[in-house]
Amino acid sequence: MRGALGGPRVLLRRLREVMAEPVSAQERLDKIVVLIAANMVAEVCSVYVLRVDETLELYATEGLNRQAVHQTVMRADEGLVGLVATEANPINLSDAQAHPAFSYRPETGEEAYHAFLGVPILRAGNTLGVLVVQNRARRTYSEEEVEALQTTSMVLAEMIASGELSTLARPGAEPAAHHAQRLKGVALAEGLALGHVVLHEPRVVITNIVADNVQKELKRLDAAIATVRADVDLMLERGDVADGGEHRDVLEAYRMFAYDRGWLHKLREAVMTGLTAEAGVERVQSDLRARMLRQTDPYIRDRMHDLDDLAHRLMRQLTGKDHAPSREQLPENAILVARSMGPAALLDYDRRRLRGLVLEEGGPTSHVSIVARALGIAAVGEIPNATGLVDSGDAIIVDGIMGEVHVRPPPDIESAYAERVRFRARRQAQYRALRDVPCATKDGVPVTLMLNAGLVVDLPHIAETGAAGIGLFRTELQFMVSPSFPRTNEQYTLYRAVLDAAEGRPVIFRTLDIGGDKVLPYMRAVEEENPALGWRAIRLGLDRPGLLRSQIRALCRAGGGRELKIMFPMVSTVDEFDQAKTIVERELTHLRRHGYPLPERVEVGTMLEVPSLLFQLDELLARVDFLSVGSNDLMQFLYAADRGNARVSDRFDPLSAPVLRVLKEIADKSRAHGRPVTLCGELASKPLGALALVALGYRSLSVTPSAFGPVKALLLELDTEKVTQLLCPLLEQPAGSVAIREKLSAFAAAESLPI
Repeated sequence: MRGALGGPRVLLRRLREVMAEPVSAQERLDKIVVLIAANMVAEVCSVYVLRVDETLELYATEGLNRQAVHQTVMRADEGLVGLVATEANPINLSDAQAHPAFSYRPETGEEAYHAFLGVPILRAGNTLGVLVVQNRARRTYSEEEVEALQTTSMVLAEMIASGELSTLARPGAEPAAHHAQRLKGVALAEGLALGHVVLHEPRVVITNIVADNVQKELKRLDAAIATVRADVDLMLERGDVADGGEHRDVLEAYRMFAYDRGWLHKLREAVMTGLTAEAGVERVQSDLRARMLRQTDPYIRDRMHDLDDLAHRLMRQLTGKDHAPSREQLPENAILVARSMGPAALLDYDRRRLRGLVLEEGGPTSHVSIVARALGIAAVGEIPNATGLVDSGDAIIVDGIMGEVHVRPPPDIESAYAERVRFRARRQAQYRALRDVPCATKDGVPVTLMLNAGLVVDLPHIAETGAAGIGLFRTELQFMVSPSFPRTNEQYTLYRAVLDAAEGRPVIFRTLDIGGDKVLPYMRAVEEENPALGWRAIRLGLDRPGLLRSQIRALCRAGGGRELKIMFPMVSTVDEFDQAKTIVERELTHLRRHGYPLPERVEVGTMLEVPSLLFQLDELLARVDFLSVGSNDLMQFLYAADRGNARVSDRFDPLSAPVLRVLKEIADKSRAHGRPVTLCGELASKPLGALALVALGYRSLSVTPSAFGPVKALLLELDTEKVTQLLCPLLEQPAGSVAIREKLSAFAAAESLPI
């Protein structure tokens, strides 16, 4: 067994030769276990493969009874082999039969062997199988021998992941590494998408595992680490990182890992066993990831992301691979898979090729979800380890209705979803047939139905849907997709195009709502403990009046000769609104003085999303021309529940009594003051939410383009008086005493409403 100390390099070279031979998968596996046993001076070497049914099957052995191959099957948590697979850690025993987890399988003949060393076969932190060596003598294997077996397992991991062993499997018992998976998450953006995986931060695929010159590989590793360290140091030293705050703490932790001697020692040890530098990084990171994935502490899991990022950066440095695919490389029907994404990163992809989005993190009201809905792509979040479960190019289905993702779907699932896509297309055709039908409820109550927008790609939706206008145009999206700050003329061109596309229908332009998770790449980020509650939106605009003035000037010029509606976000006090309105009046005076054509009429309103305005409604409504309720932010502020935090974002129901009482008060007071009010949050884009809003007295809703058809179809069939008589008395009952959502759902079912 001592031969293992100097043998891994020779073994890896021989394994590379076996991998290149034109033989069957079983012959290749049989040769591999013989080579490993000989090199490790082991009497037994066995390979167990994890199957789709979560069992482990003996695929090859040298030393045990060969008749047991493909016959011995055990649960994934059974025996010592199952323990290795479950814990994703090596198990090294001098007397295996004395261990309480030992499982006796008479068909294998392993009762004669005492010493046991099992290591997990890992890839991207996922267990694909178990590699075992055994000896009759009672002895503990050395650390060098454990390291050698772990290194060797990388070759088997690539073989299993390639799908080569699928030819040896019975139907329903294929290797888990390349099997179909159904993953349950949270729906972020409604829709169905069939396509192929594009990793937002693609894993570097290691094509060269075995080193030809170990010393050369060590030098490559050292040089790459030095470069990565220098990059991290530069990030901390340059002026666009604040001196304090959480972001700098994260970078400091990142640098700590980059300089960690233990991590560097593990990397060097892996390379010294005969791996290339990049294969060594992959092996060490896969081991660490496997252990961290089994931790429940969120802090430890966050550190896993730091280490993942650092390892990916190091592998990209070693291989010269780019960070992300370019627009030209994006395939047709691309489905993005990412740990998390900001809205700007999503907008950087070619919309014409993008069909769906899968995230490990991110809730339905996060800004990236809003952008996904604006783009009309299906999106699902809360998929644990999504980036580790897929490979670039894998077939994938995103079900943004049920919140499911199907990876490598079987033909019957793919066919079923293809039929669902065709059905949705037919239903969309039915919605298009309603385009010119006046939007009024069944009992004749007119409802103004408008669109939320923010991109040039949104503009055709106005004509396609027959919308009454744009109830919310998010001007910040232009700033987020631009590589530099858009000049006044660029803004003017966009706003003019929006008004042209609206063809006289109203457009409500919301001034810049940046800050929080909407950071412009060319502006210095301000690190805050609670960015959603911090320096953002109108607060930033009033503190940087030049920024707000240039936008107001562009809007007023674009509205020349037409009606213009301007709305301010994140207003907390009446005084803030007064200050912002004064800037509008000054810009109109400036344009008048310089001979520019002015809008026929300028209306100025505000978003109601900060709860403090609820206690200033009378004063506010006496000043504004209109009001727009941002239910997403209002909801998160009412409940102190960060909408971007998956742990709390769905903790409270927007159709609960406290929220609906607030919304009713806003509608009642707006009507009493004779001021129009629109709700433009995500609540209006859900048919059941729209039903509740109409019952509360809202007669103007602004929805995402994909929701326009379903919401309009519902409104046309809705009896306003009936639903009002149902809902309003429920709000008088003690909060929590009645399940309002269930009552509304039952009403919709009884009325045969299309929910």
